[in-house]
Amino acid sequence: MADLEKIVAQLSDLTVLEAAELVKKLEEKWGVSAAAPVAVAAAGGAPAAAAEPVEEKTEFDVFIKDAGPKKIEVIKVIRTLVNLSLTEAKTLAETADGKVLAAVGKEAAMDAKKKLEEAGANIEVK
Repeated sequence: MADLEKIVAQLSDLTVLEAAELVKKLEEKWGVSAAAPVAVAAAGGAPAAAAEPVEEKTEFDVFIKDAGPKKIEVIKVIRTLVNLSLTEAKTLAETADGKVLAAVGKEAAMDAKKKLEEAGANIEVK
């Protein structure tokens, strides 16, 4: 009998492209289509994402839309998040769609967003 734990471990290591290729090969070998069960699962309320692995975004950018009424507080927070001079932080705070952080993890992006919003800024994470 096959070692199921080993199979699960191997499947977990597949990339999205490899998983898609595996699905195609299994469909050909067994003469079935994974498309029909996905449609039924989606109609039945099960999430369609469960049928096909999707890479989760791992890098985020934090943009300042507006410094808000407490610009000095926002500038202070920007200086703690990014190593900028006072002038550079002020310019960034006054720049609509200025990129405060680039290619950071989700936790870091959400933490920065929280701190900047508490200081009064309008922030967007992409």
